[in-house]
Amino acid sequence: MTTPVIAVDGTAASGKGTLARRLARELGYAYLDTGLLYRATGFMTLSLYPAREDITEELALEAVQAISPETMENPALRDEETTQRASKVAAMPLVRAALIEQQRNFAKNPPEGAGGAILDGRDIGTVICPNADHKIYVDADVEIRAARRVKELLERGDEAIHARVLQDMRERDARDSSRSVAPLVPADDAFIMDTTRMDANAAFAAALEFISKRNESKA
Repeated sequence: MTTPVIAVDGTAASGKGTLARRLARELGYAYLDTGLLYRATGFMTLSLYPAREDITEELALEAVQAISPETMENPALRDEETTQRASKVAAMPLVRAALIEQQRNFAKNPPEGAGGAILDGRDIGTVICPNADHKIYVDADVEIRAARRVKELLERGDEAIHARVLQDMRERDARDSSRSVAPLVPADDAFIMDTTRMDANAAFAAALEFISKRNESKA
């Protein structure tokens, strides 16, 4: 038997991370925020080459090799500067190739004997785990997502201007959806969830219902 895998993809601040973590707790699955791998890469490019704006694939690959367990726990991975750099390095084919194997190994062999794996990101259902048992794609109106991100930043004590966050989010959406390698698109067989008017509880209930019905249809 293969390990059950749930792929949760979607746009920034759509609620996919919150949903994926909650599903993992409910189902007893291991959880991987794949975006952290790209954030860690982006963060290391900023740390290693602070004066460089034109980060090449070669430099980004050096940053991948410099990632440590401590890097993955650094609060700065959530900073907006890191977020923007992560989106840029994620568009680099060699960087993506270097991180794909790590993600697939997690899905095949979830740590600590977990009964399954949940990965959230932007290309899990289309590239990393195209044969995932369940695929969920989460999205919301960009204005709503920007407001959520501003609230998150302010709660962390960071400064945030709505207009700037909205602009950055629109640019990131355009970059992620138009890149030539693994663009941000729903898998053909994904359950599309629009959380514009949904709170976390409603999104969680809808995802569980989707998973339950698919499991019943396979029984």
